[in-house]
Amino acid sequence: MKIPILLDTDPGNDIDDALAISYLLRKPECELLGITTVSGPVEKRAAIAEVMCTATGRTDVPIVAGKAETLFYGQGQPWCAQYDPISHLPHRLDRKQDEAVDFLRQTIRSRPGEITLLSIGPFQNIATLFAVDPEIPFLLRQFVSMAGAFTVNENHEWNCLIDPVATGMVAKAPKQEQIWFGLDVTRQCIMQRQQCEEMFKGPLLDIVLKMATKWFDHTKEITFHDPLAAACIFLPELCTYAEGRVEINPETGHTFFHQGEGFDKVAQTVRS
Repeated sequence: MKIPILLDTDPGNDIDDALAISYLLRKPECELLGITTVSGPVEKRAAIAEVMCTATGRTDVPIVAGKAETLFYGQGQPWCAQYDPISHLPHRLDRKQDEAVDFLRQTIRSRPGEITLLSIGPFQNIATLFAVDPEIPFLLRQFVSMAGAFTVNENHEWNCLIDPVATGMVAKAPKQEQIWFGLDVTRQCIMQRQQCEEMFKGPLLDIVLKMATKWFDHTKEITFHDPLAAACIFLPELCTYAEGRVEINPETGHTFFHQGEGFDKVAQTVRS
């Protein structure tokens, strides 16, 4: 059976968002109900998703732009460098901002108990969704996030730092469960540039490789942060988990995990 998924993402900065989109588009067990974009130039981020969907003939996937600004404060991310290498390919740039929350709300309410919400970007869209309709978290089949870092020495992660208030709102929102994939576990999944260039073949991954040229300007490897979170929806046994409570510093976005009672599940290790 296919798993219905809504993806909230910010492609255009770290290349792993594009890899997660690629994975979901090519996964036979995935029923991709829509892609929403968040943070900064959301129209360009939506265009990236559109170009990738077009490459696989998936013009049936709705692509909706969401919130560009932080909810209250935070560093934001007003750039989208990986749009430039694919800007010559056919796409739209006329999507309106701030339409993602309504789209997510209506889609989830149309299929209560069925949909997995996968968040792999900053939390502005999700925080607003949970605030305007507090019943939404209880209408999901599953809520999965690539966010946070839960070691003693490193408890800050990009998606959480972009908008600390939104991150805190999501962490504190009443819900059945949230599964967090933090840097602690995702950094166990790394591929070197040469291997990427050898393995990324075909119409879809050719586009990812074009965008990765910007990423490789400042690093020689790709860490599969977002693809790991996506893959564990279908293969949860890829990781081990601990249950407890995630806490957010609302001023800094730093994340902390208190193991024990709570409604959070945090990935611990990747099984070899």
